[in-house]
Amino acid sequence: MTAIFVAAVLGNYPWELAQAPLYVGMESFRAAWWHCFVASLGDGLLVLVIFATVWVGLRRYDWFVHPGVQGYGVMLITGLVIGIATEWIAVHLLGRWMYTAQMPRMPGLDVGVVPVVQMLVLPPLIFRLVALWYGRAAGTA
Repeated sequence: MTAIFVAAVLGNYPWELAQAPLYVGMESFRAAWWHCFVASLGDGLLVLVIFATVWVGLRRYDWFVHPGVQGYGVMLITGLVIGIATEWIAVHLLGRWMYTAQMPRMPGLDVGVVPVVQMLVLPPLIFRLVALWYGRAAGTA
């Protein structure tokens, strides 16, 4: 699980930096670099939640090595729910951040599309990367 967390933090940090100008107060790199690092730590935890959810659903700890259609399905549904819930709670309930006018938003939910897509695109890539490393470490890749 450490490898998943580290890969998730390293994979999410550039995404966080790239989307930073879509958040109020994060328009400059100087303001964003630390906030984005902290956000990527949170993203790492969210990826671990996705990992655990699929593990429970498939009853296989190493599901990410060969996720199959079910693994990808559970991963994507969980990522979508986490992405929408995290943004909605942070923006509308807690007021943790606000979007600039440039952030595309999901109609009806008023949450940012870019951070939701992040939880759909990056986890499969992260799990594939860790699976490749896992296979090499086991001598099967």
